[in-house]
Amino acid sequence: MKKQLLLLSSIVALAGCSSMRDDSMASAETYGASDPSYSTWASINESSGAESAETRLEKNQKRMSSSNRGDRGMADKTIAQWPEQPKLGAQMMLAKYGAPQVVTDEKLVWLKQGPYKRITVTKKADHHDFPLPHMDFLEHTIDYKVPEDKAGAISQYDGSCTFDRTRGELSARCDLEGHNILTLNLANDIVTGKKTADAARKEFGEIVVQDMLGKKPAYVTALQFKPMMMQEAAFTDMPVIPGAPMRPDSAQAKNIEGDPIQGEILGFCVATDIGEIVAAMVASEKKLSSPVAEYAKMLHEAHGKNAEKTLKLGEKINVTPLITPAVAELQKKGAGELAALVPLEGEEFSRAYLDGKVKGHTKVLQMLEGQIAKAQNPELKAHLTETRQHIAMHLEKAKALQGAPVQDAAGAKIQNNQEQQPKPNDQP
Repeated sequence: MKKQLLLLSSIVALAGCSSMRDDSMASAETYGASDPSYSTWASINESSGAESAETRLEKNQKRMSSSNRGDRGMADKTIAQWPEQPKLGAQMMLAKYGAPQVVTDEKLVWLKQGPYKRITVTKKADHHDFPLPHMDFLEHTIDYKVPEDKAGAISQYDGSCTFDRTRGELSARCDLEGHNILTLNLANDIVTGKKTADAARKEFGEIVVQDMLGKKPAYVTALQFKPMMMQEAAFTDMPVIPGAPMRPDSAQAKNIEGDPIQGEILGFCVATDIGEIVAAMVASEKKLSSPVAEYAKMLHEAHGKNAEKTLKLGEKINVTPLITPAVAELQKKGAGELAALVPLEGEEFSRAYLDGKVKGHTKVLQMLEGQIAKAQNPELKAHLTETRQHIAMHLEKAKALQGAPVQDAAGAKIQNNQEQQPKPNDQP
């Protein structure tokens, strides 16, 4: 075996071209194409008749919306400047799958092709010596859940077989599509208990030799299992901070306690506090005058303490803070408003930041009025009332800073915008 691998190592790139047959069509036939998530391949199989697989694939690709495709000319222009090996991999994928959906200077990306969630070719290639020396630049990703107790075995099996348990993804990175298919097949064998990591490594080398000799092993030709649906593969993990908010539609929903209306109220409080904390973090990275910088620091500390109190209160009254759609919308809106401030600097940032605090705290006061009226628990009502008092103080401080002369980071005074404009009754 070792001698065979050594003899074949010099021709791995050329011999691997045999893996460029229609692997995706074979994959559809291996695990079936009836699932709605693989409608692309189902539509190919439905029209089988006397047409060849290549003809059906070509027709189906033409039916795909051009709006979801990138510019083939742009892709060709991009990879023209790439190193030879990644360029070869890119050309192979372009020939098989057509124009990618994403084209950048550093990578091409195809989405939802056959059983794959994503296919990526990168300009950067990395040395990889398993099962024999080659370069990694081609990656195939599927929706797949790697159980916690199998994570170590997958890592031991192949360093270029990676997974993201949160997003529910399993990826294989190599220089040939067929060998990525092999990587995924053996990884599935490890997860399902059919093989150990060591056994999978040994079999990988044996199958590569078979592939190089033109024997077309099934593990190189097609996935021998059906990838998961994204919803079942993703793993959102578990909160570890006591009293942390939860999403009603999450896997942890069974652990939610208390009245959902009271839970949403707590959720709004936590979301508001975290939004202010993040905004203060952004402000701390800017070169601001001392008054504005100190105000941002005060908000960071005050909202941090309030968030902590809110979480502890939820535990005490047995009500879980909830991230309902309304709370999630508040989080998104706050992120969008903060995103508009991030590019600003100095005086411009200070003014925009203070304007945002005045508008934001005004809206929070209005929101708290309604929540206090809806709060049924006396302790929750008292907490909201105290929070309203702090928000009112923050609002007045922001208004005061708005009217004060703004200083730059060096302490030099800068006129307010209002002072820069002549008043209507001023004489020229």
